[in-house]
Amino acid sequence: MKRLRLNENEGNLGFQIAPMIDVVFVIMLFFMVMAGAIKVERELNTQLPGNAETQEATEMVDEMVLTITEDGVISLNDEPMDSPTSREMPTLKAALIRLKKASDEAKSPTLVTIVSEPAAKYSRTVDALDALALAGITSVTFTVSEEE
Repeated sequence: MKRLRLNENEGNLGFQIAPMIDVVFVIMLFFMVMAGAIKVERELNTQLPGNAETQEATEMVDEMVLTITEDGVISLNDEPMDSPTSREMPTLKAALIRLKKASDEAKSPTLVTIVSEPAAKYSRTVDALDALALAGITSVTFTVSEEE
């Protein structure tokens, strides 16, 4: 069997410029095509955040949080009101009437969120709703506090 001899100079072709030129032309073609697809910023309809000018006064909502715990304590904005056994709740009623009056004078709506623990008695929720009705507050939402 006869072995073929390879010339050492035949395998090394040196630096080839033609493939490099092909790659450069493909990249240049890509950027030329993509440059036409880019929108100029002034053509985009965007509004940056800033001061908004309005004709009417901005309505600020007075939100109050009424919390009812499972032992019957009712708190208004984390401030305990009356005793857990009090069905009349004079302190809560007075505070709600005062807050409703202040909201009416400021011409802003009053929103109350009742946050009740899952084991709280329904009678305490009804007592809180009675106090809200007496104060004339009609925008009431309910939620249940999450146990940690």
